[in-house]
Amino acid sequence: MNAPVSSPALTKNQSLVFDVLTRSDAPMSAYTILDKLRDHGFRAPLQVYRALDKLLEFGMVHRLESLNAFVACAHPESDCCAKGHGHGTVAFAICESCGHVFEFHDHAVDHRLGDWAKGKGFKPAKTTIEIRGICSSCAA
Repeated sequence: MNAPVSSPALTKNQSLVFDVLTRSDAPMSAYTILDKLRDHGFRAPLQVYRALDKLLEFGMVHRLESLNAFVACAHPESDCCAKGHGHGTVAFAICESCGHVFEFHDHAVDHRLGDWAKGKGFKPAKTTIEIRGICSSCAA
């Protein structure tokens, strides 16, 4: 996974946190990120959380609510994730066996949810869908 082509200028801490997430094969908690960055001067969880907050704002990472963990965005060029477009639907399929996370966007679902919200007068700030189950590799 690569950073968006028009990625914002990142601080050193933001770059380090983003690099750790892009190199990871699995979601990572803030404390796991902290452990991986201790040799780079990280001493407190607050350093990680501040970097993650900005990376979330920039649409470069996502928080998986059910796992309390973070992943680098798999589709940074998508309008659903780009800064200023964070209202799009981001969906994840999470394998409960191997832990692999598949990020995907379904614009038909996004439009249906948007139409529902509009019809109810509801103004969503963020929509995240997490589907938990077993991936095809683990089910085989």
